[in-house]
Amino acid sequence: MPEPKNSVMVENLVKRFGSFVAVDRLTLDVRKGEVFGFLGPNGAGKSTTIRMLCGLLKPTSGRAVVAGFDVARNPEDVRQNIGYMSQKFSLYNDLKVIENLRLFAGLYSVPSKDLQARIEWALTMANLKDQENLITGTLPGGWKQRLALGCAVLHRPPIIFLDEPTSGVDPISRRQFWDVIHQMAEQGVTVFVTTHYMEEAEYCNRLALIFRGKMVALGMPSELKRDSMKGELLLIECDPLGKAVEALQSAPGVSDAAVFGNALHLVVPDATLSAPQIKKYLTEQGVAVTRVEKIRPSLEDVFVSLTTASQAAEGLKS
Repeated sequence: MPEPKNSVMVENLVKRFGSFVAVDRLTLDVRKGEVFGFLGPNGAGKSTTIRMLCGLLKPTSGRAVVAGFDVARNPEDVRQNIGYMSQKFSLYNDLKVIENLRLFAGLYSVPSKDLQARIEWALTMANLKDQENLITGTLPGGWKQRLALGCAVLHRPPIIFLDEPTSGVDPISRRQFWDVIHQMAEQGVTVFVTTHYMEEAEYCNRLALIFRGKMVALGMPSELKRDSMKGELLLIECDPLGKAVEALQSAPGVSDAAVFGNALHLVVPDATLSAPQIKKYLTEQGVAVTRVEKIRPSLEDVFVSLTTASQAAEGLKS
C-alpha cells in the first residue's frame, strides 16, 4: 500500500449523541511530520473527535482516514498504527515505572529484540533513568506526563494523538513536554494535539479552532492572527472597567469588547480613526481613559472574535 500523502484526512465528520451534535461536519487534513493543534474550550468536541480518529468511537456520518485506514471500517488497523495519550495519562498508578513500560510494550506488541532499547529511550526521555522502580502514582505531574508519552510511543507509531496532554501540569513541565513533541515531529512523526491553552497553540505548525462542534478557522498561528480578525484591535486602559464595558456595548463602530487582564480589547473597523473617538466617548460616559493604542491580535483575541461571530450567526438562524 503506498504511503498516504496526509497522515489524517477528515471529510464532513459528524458525531451525534441522540439529538446533541458533538462534532458537526468537520473537514481537515494533517500532513506527515506536522504538529497539528486542535484548539477550543472544554466541551467543544475535541476529545470526541480524537476518539473517532483513534478508532475508539464510530462516527455518525462522514469519513476519516488515519495512517491510510478508514476509522469506521478498520478501527483495529488504525489503533495499531497510532499512539494515543489521554489527559488522564492512561497509566497504572499502583505499578512501578518499569512495570508500566513493560505492560504497554506488551500491549503494543513491541518486538522482544527492540524492547530494552525502547524502554531505555522512554526512561531517558521521561527523565526517569535510575528511577524505574518508583511507584508511578508517586511521581510529580511532569514526570508522569512524559512517562505516559513514552508508553504511548514505545511501538514507534507514525502518528500520535495527544488529548489535553498538559492539563494540570506546571508551566516548566509543559514547556519541556513541547520540546519532546517537536523532537518527534523533526523525526517525521505526525502529532495531533488538543489543547485549551492559547500559549500552547503557538507551538503548533497549524491550528484548527473548534467551537460547539464546528471548526471556525484553520491555518498557521501567524495566518490566523493576521487574517481572521474582522477589523483591527485597540487596547484600552481605563477605570472603572465594568462601566467602560457596559458603555461600549452601544458605542458606534465597536463590534466586540472584551476584558483582558486590567485592560480592554476592542474590535473596530479602523484603529487609527477609532482611537480618539473611543477615548472621547468613554470620557463622556464618566470613564477615565489612561491609554489607547492599536495592538496586534493574539490567538485569544482571534478565538474570542470568531466565537462571538459564530454565536451571533447562530442567534440569527434561531
